[in-house]
Amino acid sequence: MTVIKEVSGLVAVVTGGASGIGKGIARRLAERGAQVVIADIEEGPLAAASEEVGAVGIRTDVSDAASVQALADHVVERFGKVHLVFNNAGVGPESRIADMTLADWKWILGVNLDGVVHGVHAFLPLLKRHGEPAYLVNTSSMGGFVADMPGLGAYATTKFAIMGLTEALAQELRREGSNVGAAVLAPGTVRSNIARSLRTRPEGAADSAFVQNDIAEDPEVAKLRWLDPVEVGDVVLAALARGETHIVTHPEWYPMVSERMARIEAAFERAAPRA
Repeated sequence: MTVIKEVSGLVAVVTGGASGIGKGIARRLAERGAQVVIADIEEGPLAAASEEVGAVGIRTDVSDAASVQALADHVVERFGKVHLVFNNAGVGPESRIADMTLADWKWILGVNLDGVVHGVHAFLPLLKRHGEPAYLVNTSSMGGFVADMPGLGAYATTKFAIMGLTEALAQELRREGSNVGAAVLAPGTVRSNIARSLRTRPEGAADSAFVQNDIAEDPEVAKLRWLDPVEVGDVVLAALARGETHIVTHPEWYPMVSERMARIEAAFERAAPRA
């Protein structure tokens, strides 16, 4: 089992690192002595976050495989190796699945799912190459466990896929005795900019079924425990020190997951042959 107890001196890459959870993780890494590279598609916020955190900033479009490969090449050229990769970039606008256009699907799948695939493809060989303890963390969501959040069906689709990808990768790495661990981050309510991610859609908001609602404005959602992104960074680093595969920020939300599993278990029981 791979564990990362100390990050001082390690090289870390965080996509979607100019704001929200990514920035919170990057800040905690830098504070603990890691050499941090922040990747983001928005140049202004990227420059500001890099200066604030004390990181190297590289503009990257995670939906473009060549852009992610260029990021990986740049990191190795500059630092020689990489130990921690956080495939965190993501978007989360709302829409009913029935209303979505194919362009909507292409965008959200391209950023949320392809972005993780591109990150794994570009960085996993580099993490393995040096043989030192290393970790790859993919950001999913509580929406990767439970898909019943109104308006977030497409988002949940991508997050379920990230969950499956990471669980499968973690098993493969364990079986081969790899120096690399893999974990999936499933955050709950966090103060971030993801509700305003429609601003990064290449075609803008035109001809899109997506709407930009801030779920924090919902009175019921507002009552939930909201984390600052740096608190997520604390949770993540503590989990890597334990060698976790699943990283959760809101353990009090477990009843939602157990209810879903109970429904699945009941379906299996109903399908079982009767004597």
